[in-house]
Amino acid sequence: MEVNCEGCAGCCMDWRSLLAEHGSAPQDVGEGGETDHRHWQRDDPFADDKGERPSREPLDDDTNFVALTRDEVRGFLEAGMGEVLTPRFWAARDEDEGIAVDGHSLAAVAGRPAFFVGLRKPPKPVAPFGLAEPVWLPTCVFLDPTTLQCRIHGDERFPDECGAYPEHNLALEGTTECERVEAIVGGERLLDADHDDPEGLLLGSQAIGAKLFCHPQPAELEGIVDRAAADELTHEDRAELVAVAAASSPGTLAISDHHYERARERMLGDTDGDASSEGNDERSSWVGPAIRDWQRRFRDADGTVPSPAVADAVETDRGAPETPGWDALE
Repeated sequence: MEVNCEGCAGCCMDWRSLLAEHGSAPQDVGEGGETDHRHWQRDDPFADDKGERPSREPLDDDTNFVALTRDEVRGFLEAGMGEVLTPRFWAARDEDEGIAVDGHSLAAVAGRPAFFVGLRKPPKPVAPFGLAEPVWLPTCVFLDPTTLQCRIHGDERFPDECGAYPEHNLALEGTTECERVEAIVGGERLLDADHDDPEGLLLGSQAIGAKLFCHPQPAELEGIVDRAAADELTHEDRAELVAVAAASSPGTLAISDHHYERARERMLGDTDGDASSEGNDERSSWVGPAIRDWQRRFRDADGTVPSPAVADAVETDRGAPETPGWDALE
């Protein structure tokens, strides 16, 4: 798959707030400006083998959620990077298939609320698509705001879903982020639209326990679902869902108690929420402190936007891998 990613990163951030600035809207934005989020998702675990999409909406507002496999979730936990992980729930298509939690009818499998685990998007100052000035946008935790390159590209932690994009969207006959960027800001991003039959798509029943996780005790999610819908999840909330994902068994609804307890302990042990603890744990990582720093800077910004170069202090100085820059790739 040949794509032109320089200066873009449209698939790594939520850039919908820039649409009005460009004076136009993509085909999947309605007359009232409301986005049909179904067309912005990378894949749908409830879709059939032909990729046809039922009318289930995610509770969160992330336009390009990266779904991780169970093994990838475990890998981030073992690397001390549990804080990058966050869950996604969906609204049920109808009452017969859903289960009620916090007043929401959630999509479920065998009465168990279904969810993905993906990567968080803290606010970062970025200037994609040739913008003259940076803006605050929800941006993948691993994206370097200065180069707009992934800090873990080529690393063993780089998610398969990221590596298969935009091929998965093309296989599902969905619109790619490359094409949306072309339609709104011009330029050529998707240079080759041909694709082979991609591996790892994991739709339908084959996704259960491998990428689509099912919580065995819906009552334990009371409060968590409301906070997920309001984008107010706590670290403890995320730990509960991440632990279930890490303890899942591909192809079944089984949950390993041992793996659940181990994963939850790992997740909660990555941080105690106190910045003074940074570096005290041998498994400590730059990602948690960086996420909290970005959130604090955004809250305190009062409408101002710093240079993307502030990422040197927020991420690189904390140990984030540097990116090669585009000249090195020519």
